Amino acid sequence: MNYTKQDVHNRIKKILYGLTGITLSDNKDVMISNRTDKLFRNTGYVGDIMDLLDIVESGRQYVTEFINTFTTNKTHFFRETFHFKDLKDRVLPEFIKNNKTIHMYCSASSTGEEPYSMAMTVLEANKEYNGRINASIIASDIDTNVLEYAANGIYKYSKSSKEFPEWIKPQQYFKRRIQKNLVGEEVLIKVNDDLKKMITFQVMNLSDNNYPFKKEEFDVIFCRNVLIYFSTEDQNKILKKLFNHLKVGGTLYLGHSENPQDLISYCKRIGQNIFIKEKEIF
Repeated sequence: MNYTKQDVHNRIKKILYGLTGITLSDNKDVMISNRTDKLFRNTGYVGDIMDLLDIVESGRQYVTEFINTFTTNKTHFFRETFHFKDLKDRVLPEFIKNNKTIHMYCSASSTGEEPYSMAMTVLEANKEYNGRINASIIASDIDTNVLEYAANGIYKYSKSSKEFPEWIKPQQYFKRRIQKNLVGEEVLIKVNDDLKKMITFQVMNLSDNNYPFKKEEFDVIFCRNVLIYFSTEDQNKILKKLFNHLKVGGTLYLGHSENPQDLISYCKRIGQNIFIKEKEIF
């Protein structure tokens, strides 16, 4: 073995960037070490790590397992609740008033909590404003494992959980499932069909040159806490592609540590990382 641990880390970073555009900084080296063991488990490969990385880089095998191993999927229901409140109180009433379908995109679905939170917000707005708005939500991720988890819609939930805002009653949107060996107050809950039918889950790489959407297809785009994994240059590229699919007057929600980069002159900020598209990029 004529290589160091750092050689392995640098190789993994290079391959991950080539496949996904995700940049792993030096402070992620401990995570990389831990997940290297996971990569062997996920692939079932027996042999040298560099040989395994050769196979991945060649594209012959294990590419999906590699991506699923080294991408991060931290999320929870109604993360950054103020965005969902803005969606309910400002965006959705106009669609209810005009009886229009709202088209939304969740660009980093992860295990599904974000798109399901979007769907719950729609149903709450229907009740609050006495409407029957239809919603279409496309939710994508590069990790096939988390998308399968999201499509199943089964989650652990603790009665003492604070992740749902006071205007959401989880029992209206989930069915409790019986499961032994859970800790403390934990139960399993399953998303109901009213939420599921709004959402289409699909695999997509935000670093792809083109996205499978029409120009100005969406009224709302959630792109939150995913841009931080890309370089500044690649963040700009992703935002410009997303912006092309957002209608003029549509809303872009970004994560708490993200900003619209070069798009700042094309949109108006109206709240905490809430941006309205005012004009097209020419």
